[in-house]
Amino acid sequence: MLKKIILIFVLMLVTNSAFAVNSYDQYGSKTGSYKETSSGYNSYNQYGSKTGSYKQTSSGYNTYNQYGSKTGAIKQTSSGYSTYNQYGSKTGSYKKTSSGYTSYDKYGSKTGSFKTDSSGITTEYNKYGSKVGSYK
Repeated sequence: MLKKIILIFVLMLVTNSAFAVNSYDQYGSKTGSYKETSSGYNSYNQYGSKTGSYKQTSSGYNTYNQYGSKTGAIKQTSSGYSTYNQYGSKTGSYKKTSSGYTSYDKYGSKTGSFKTDSSGITTEYNKYGSKVGSYK
């Protein structure tokens, strides 16, 4: 779940959303939404129930589940973002590209990519290049 939350967060950065982003699966069905708050962002499932939150810090964001327990952190780097679990161990990274971001696991292996088109829609692909979702 932490990985998915972080993916969504990065996509919000990619789309430069002023307030909210909706997520969809590869078939176009809505899977959730992500809304800006005074201290960061909240995430919701397709039914509108809160599933997590991101609180801004001096180096990035801390992530929390729906109960308020810390689940990890996102820290900005010179090339993008690195992600960490609740124990402080690195879990992955996101490197900025000309059209979005490429994601990597903690070992540096590519896990997927995110590309934003001219209309502001971001499409998520797995490591094989197959579409797995979209965000707008």
